[in-house]
Amino acid sequence: MLKQRIITALFMLPVALCGFFLLNSGWFALFIGAVVTVGAWEWARLAGFESQLMRVVYSLLVAGALAILYLVPQLAGWVLLLGVVWWVIATLLVLNYPSSSRSWSSPVTRLLIGLLILLPAWQGLVLFKQWPESNALILAVMVLVWGADIGAYFAGRRFGKRKLAPQVSPGKSWEGVYGGLLATLLICLAVAFYRDWSLGGTLLAMAGTVVIVLISVVGDLTESMFKRQAGLKDSSNLLPGHGGILDRIDSLTAAIPVFAALLWLSAWGSV
Repeated sequence: MLKQRIITALFMLPVALCGFFLLNSGWFALFIGAVVTVGAWEWARLAGFESQLMRVVYSLLVAGALAILYLVPQLAGWVLLLGVVWWVIATLLVLNYPSSSRSWSSPVTRLLIGLLILLPAWQGLVLFKQWPESNALILAVMVLVWGADIGAYFAGRRFGKRKLAPQVSPGKSWEGVYGGLLATLLICLAVAFYRDWSLGGTLLAMAGTVVIVLISVVGDLTESMFKRQAGLKDSSNLLPGHGGILDRIDSLTAAIPVFAALLWLSAWGSV
């Protein structure tokens, strides 16, 4: 298993880095769209559709929706708003699982939820590419999510006692969340010092870091909730040793649109 994970990572990492940081404009949107389309194919299975035909149809519908969003950029603000609203709702669903599953048990409802997860994440990344310091924004959200994951892993292993959401993901603890927050706040402070931010700017960045990290945890737990309801361990087996695409980007699907919305509110970019 470890050998598979390493081989897959060595193959996927350069592809991902080149796609995220070397492509621009339409090519970047197409690259991210391809990832999201594969994620849609996996999500259809989480929604309860085992038929390959139905899964392919859903992924093509998502690809079509992405094409429309690319051709009509005026919709970007609404897509981000829907994404933020969804992640607030998702937080409540996770906190109240399994009783909350009654409200999204319908396969059609779960397919619609897939749109609320996948489309805003794509939209946020496309906007990052159009805004000042585009690659730095993409790197920032990735570092925050990865830093939170690493901090949570080590803090959870060493200090984890109080379960975060035992009905959804028994392995996660509140101590892990605190560890992830501490790690990312230290990263934020290091960047603030390096770039000589003002005190006010640093405090705003730290507040934003807390929001992004917490919502990334919700993203992780949300996919776990749907996998548990579907009786699945992984979203697919496309990435040997790693599971599926959604298993790798679940936290990012929540963090990206919220990060984009915060930047938009701070007048970093325009929508």
